Amino acid sequence: MSSDTDVSLSSYDEDQGSKLIRKAREAPFVPIGMAGFAAIVAYGLYKLKSRGNTKMSVHLIHMRVAAQGFVVGAMTLGMGYSMYQEFWAKPKP
Repeated sequence: MSSDTDVSLSSYDEDQGSKLIRKAREAPFVPIGMAGFAAIVAYGLYKLKSRGNTKMSVHLIHMRVAAQGFVVGAMTLGMGYSMYQEFWAKPKP
């Protein structure tokens, strides 16, 4: 291989666990959104058997909207947090 096509493999040496921890420190609301999504899906599956007269499609739509709402809310909070850190929390020179 030629030297101009060599790529630094330092990012590939990182295992999955340390990469997840690093990414969680960079954007802390991403794992919160993922955990909330998983919790809402688990709750929806738990309530699936006791949904009463509600149609399956209506139940699934409600759970999808709740999960998406949680993820969008976490993304919005994360964006606000990063904007706060970038623009207001920086010490002025």
